[in-house]
Amino acid sequence: MNGTRLVQRAKLWFWILLFVSYTAMAATVVIDTLNPKYHRLTQVAVTSVDSPEQVRALGAAQAAAVYRASSGAPFSSLPPGSTFRIVWPDGSSETVMIVNPASSAGTRALKGSQQLAPVPTSGPR
Repeated sequence: MNGTRLVQRAKLWFWILLFVSYTAMAATVVIDTLNPKYHRLTQVAVTSVDSPEQVRALGAAQAAAVYRASSGAPFSSLPPGSTFRIVWPDGSSETVMIVNPASSAGTRALKGSQQLAPVPTSGPR
């Protein structure tokens, strides 16, 4: 009987961990600026992780505003304190935190989250 109870508990914890993991992954917002609704934004078009921090903050805030406007719940999507991953037009990316959604520069990049654009590989020879 003790073995059966242990198996039942293991199954329960497995499902709890699976649910929590799935929820965390599903909650991650990724804004790909190559999407047509983002790639023509003035603050996004020429931005990469190599751009100055203020330029990246303006671009991320502009992309977040478009994301909010196109979501089904614009007043509850990307609230202050939430984070999202932004992929810049060159393929570089970083994680950004919403600081103030009412500000034009209401985002802040999380230090150490920047990833350079992948190096293009040459095609078949």
